[in-house]
Amino acid sequence: MAEILATKYRVSLEQAKGMCDNMAAQAKQEELDYYFDTMIPRNSFDAHRVVHYASKHGKMNEMSERLFYAFFTESKDIANPDTLVTLASEVGLDGFDVLRMLTSDEHKKDVRNDEVLGSKLGIKGVPFFIFNKKYAVSGAQPLQVFQEVLEKSWNENKDIEVVASEGEHCTADSCDVTKE
Repeated sequence: MAEILATKYRVSLEQAKGMCDNMAAQAKQEELDYYFDTMIPRNSFDAHRVVHYASKHGKMNEMSERLFYAFFTESKDIANPDTLVTLASEVGLDGFDVLRMLTSDEHKKDVRNDEVLGSKLGIKGVPFFIFNKKYAVSGAQPLQVFQEVLEKSWNENKDIEVVASEGEHCTADSCDVTKE
Protein backbone atom coordinates (compact mmCIF):
# COMPACT_ATOMS: atom_id res chain seq x y z
CA MET A 1 0.00 0.00 0.00
CA ALA A 2 2.86 2.39 0.80
CA GLU A 3 4.29 1.93 -2.70
CA ILE A 4 0.91 2.77 -4.25
CA LEU A 5 0.57 5.89 -2.09
CA ALA A 6 4.14 6.97 -2.86
CA THR A 7 3.40 6.78 -6.58
CA LYS A 8 -0.04 8.37 -6.34
CA TYR A 9 1.02 11.33 -4.20
CA ARG A 10 4.56 11.60 -5.59
CA VAL A 11 6.20 11.25 -2.21
CA SER A 12 9.05 9.08 -0.99
CA LEU A 13 8.37 5.52 0.14
CA GLU A 14 9.33 6.60 3.66
CA GLN A 15 6.76 9.44 3.56
CA ALA A 16 4.11 7.04 2.27
CA LYS A 17 4.87 4.58 5.07
CA GLY A 18 4.47 7.48 7.47
CA MET A 19 1.07 8.25 5.94
CA CYS A 20 0.04 4.63 6.48
CA ASP A 21 1.33 4.68 10.04
CA ASN A 22 -0.57 7.91 10.71
CA MET A 23 -3.83 6.49 9.34
CA ALA A 24 -3.33 3.28 11.34
CA ALA A 25 -2.73 5.32 14.51
CA GLN A 26 -5.87 7.40 13.90
CA ALA A 27 -7.85 4.21 13.34
CA LYS A 28 -6.43 2.72 16.54
CA GLN A 29 -7.74 5.74 18.48
CA GLU A 30 -11.20 4.67 17.30
CA GLU A 31 -10.49 1.06 18.29
CA LEU A 32 -10.02 -0.01 14.68
CA ASP A 33 -7.14 -2.12 13.44
CA TYR A 34 -5.79 -1.22 10.01
CA TYR A 35 -3.03 -3.38 8.52
CA PHE A 36 -1.60 -1.46 5.58
CA ASP A 37 1.28 -3.86 5.08
CA THR A 38 -1.07 -6.79 4.33
CA MET A 39 -3.89 -4.99 2.49
CA ILE A 40 -4.68 -6.22 -0.99
CA PRO A 41 -5.16 -3.14 -3.19
CA ARG A 42 -7.78 -3.90 -5.81
CA ASN A 43 -10.32 -2.21 -8.03
CA SER A 44 -13.39 -1.73 -5.82
CA PHE A 45 -15.89 -1.30 -8.67
CA ASP A 46 -17.75 -4.57 -7.97
CA ALA A 47 -17.69 -3.90 -4.23
CA HIS A 48 -19.49 -0.63 -4.95
CA ARG A 49 -22.02 -2.54 -7.05
CA VAL A 50 -22.65 -4.82 -4.07
CA VAL A 51 -23.20 -1.76 -1.87
CA HIS A 52 -25.83 -0.49 -4.35
CA TYR A 53 -27.46 -3.92 -4.32
CA ALA A 54 -27.40 -3.93 -0.51
CA SER A 55 -28.98 -0.49 -0.45
CA LYS A 56 -31.99 -1.79 -2.37
CA HIS A 57 -32.37 -4.42 0.37
CA GLY A 58 -31.97 -2.09 3.35
CA LYS A 59 -28.44 -3.29 4.13
CA MET A 60 -26.21 -0.55 2.72
CA ASN A 61 -24.64 0.47 6.03
CA GLU A 62 -24.02 -3.12 7.11
CA MET A 63 -22.51 -4.01 3.74
CA SER A 64 -20.29 -0.93 3.68
CA GLU A 65 -19.01 -1.61 7.19
CA ARG A 66 -18.36 -5.26 6.36
CA LEU A 67 -16.39 -4.30 3.25
CA PHE A 68 -14.30 -1.77 5.19
CA TYR A 69 -13.49 -4.34 7.87
CA ALA A 70 -12.68 -7.00 5.27
CA PHE A 71 -10.32 -4.66 3.42
CA PHE A 72 -8.60 -2.70 6.19
CA THR A 73 -8.47 -5.29 8.96
CA GLU A 74 -8.80 -8.75 7.43
CA SER A 75 -6.84 -7.99 4.24
CA LYS A 76 -9.44 -9.68 2.04
CA ASP A 77 -9.54 -9.29 -1.73
CA ILE A 78 -12.69 -7.20 -2.16
CA ALA A 79 -12.53 -7.52 -5.96
CA ASN A 80 -12.95 -11.30 -5.80
CA PRO A 81 -16.58 -12.29 -6.56
CA ASP A 82 -16.45 -15.23 -4.13
CA THR A 83 -15.29 -12.91 -1.36
CA LEU A 84 -18.03 -10.41 -2.18
CA VAL A 85 -20.70 -13.14 -2.12
CA THR A 86 -19.43 -14.41 1.23
CA LEU A 87 -19.35 -10.93 2.76
CA ALA A 88 -22.83 -10.13 1.43
CA SER A 89 -24.17 -13.38 2.87
CA GLU A 90 -22.65 -12.48 6.24
CA VAL A 91 -24.78 -9.33 6.42
CA GLY A 92 -27.96 -11.18 5.48
CA LEU A 93 -28.09 -10.80 1.71
CA ASP A 94 -28.85 -13.72 -0.57
CA GLY A 95 -25.51 -14.97 -1.90
CA PHE A 96 -27.02 -16.47 -5.05
CA ASP A 97 -28.70 -13.17 -5.91
CA VAL A 98 -25.46 -11.27 -5.29
CA LEU A 99 -23.55 -13.65 -7.56
CA ARG A 100 -26.24 -13.28 -10.24
CA MET A 101 -25.96 -9.50 -9.93
CA LEU A 102 -22.17 -9.62 -10.21
CA THR A 103 -22.36 -11.67 -13.42
CA SER A 104 -24.75 -9.14 -14.97
CA ASP A 105 -24.57 -5.43 -15.75
CA GLU A 106 -26.79 -4.59 -12.78
CA HIS A 107 -25.66 -1.51 -10.81
CA LYS A 108 -22.79 -0.76 -13.18
CA LYS A 109 -24.55 2.40 -14.32
CA ASP A 110 -25.19 3.40 -10.69
CA VAL A 111 -21.48 3.17 -9.85
CA ARG A 112 -20.52 5.07 -13.02
CA ASN A 113 -23.03 7.79 -12.09
CA ASP A 114 -21.41 7.99 -8.64
CA GLU A 115 -18.02 8.39 -10.33
CA VAL A 116 -19.33 11.22 -12.53
CA LEU A 117 -20.83 13.00 -9.53
CA GLY A 118 -17.58 12.56 -7.60
CA SER A 119 -15.64 14.03 -10.50
CA LYS A 120 -17.99 17.02 -10.69
CA LEU A 121 -17.49 17.58 -6.97
CA GLY A 122 -13.72 17.40 -7.34
CA ILE A 123 -13.32 14.16 -5.42
CA LYS A 124 -9.99 12.54 -6.19
CA GLY A 125 -9.67 10.12 -3.28
CA VAL A 126 -11.23 8.75 -0.16
CA PRO A 127 -12.28 9.50 2.42
CA PHE A 128 -14.07 12.64 1.25
CA PHE A 129 -16.76 14.43 3.24
CA ILE A 130 -19.11 17.19 2.11
CA PHE A 131 -20.85 19.45 4.61
CA ASN A 132 -23.88 21.57 3.75
CA LYS A 133 -23.17 21.09 0.04
CA LYS A 134 -20.55 23.80 0.55
CA TYR A 135 -17.48 22.56 2.46
CA ALA A 136 -15.34 19.52 1.79
CA VAL A 137 -12.76 17.64 3.81
CA SER A 138 -10.50 15.32 1.85
CA GLY A 139 -8.35 12.57 3.30
CA ALA A 140 -7.78 11.35 6.81
CA GLN A 141 -7.79 14.57 8.82
CA PRO A 142 -7.49 15.25 12.54
CA LEU A 143 -10.64 15.57 14.63
CA GLN A 144 -10.15 19.35 14.97
CA VAL A 145 -10.59 19.79 11.19
CA PHE A 146 -14.01 18.13 11.37
CA GLN A 147 -14.96 20.12 14.45
CA GLU A 148 -14.08 23.36 12.67
CA VAL A 149 -16.07 22.59 9.53
CA LEU A 150 -19.05 21.36 11.55
CA GLU A 151 -19.03 24.54 13.65
CA LYS A 152 -18.73 26.69 10.54
CA SER A 153 -21.63 24.87 8.86
CA TRP A 154 -23.72 25.05 12.03
CA ASN A 155 -23.07 28.75 12.55
CA GLU A 156 -24.09 29.56 8.99
CA ASN A 157 -27.41 27.76 9.40
CA LYS A 158 -28.35 28.47 13.00
CA ASP A 159 -29.96 31.77 12.06
CA ILE A 160 -32.66 30.07 10.02
CA GLU A 161 -35.94 31.84 10.58
CA VAL A 162 -38.90 29.56 11.22
CA VAL A 163 -41.93 31.03 9.45
CA ALA A 164 -44.35 28.24 10.31
CA SER A 165 -44.37 25.67 13.06
CA GLU A 166 -46.86 23.50 14.83
CA GLY A 167 -49.99 22.46 13.11
CA GLU A 168 -51.69 19.21 12.21
CA HIS A 169 -48.48 17.14 12.27
CA CYS A 170 -46.31 19.31 14.51
CA THR A 171 -45.69 19.97 18.19
CA ALA A 172 -43.46 22.59 19.74
CA ASP A 173 -40.56 20.10 19.57
CA SER A 174 -40.94 18.23 16.28
CA CYS A 175 -42.96 17.56 13.17
CA ASP A 176 -43.99 14.20 11.79
CA VAL A 177 -43.30 13.87 8.11
CA THR A 178 -46.03 11.81 6.53
CA LYS A 179 -46.87 10.90 2.99
CA GLU A 180 -50.39 11.71 1.98
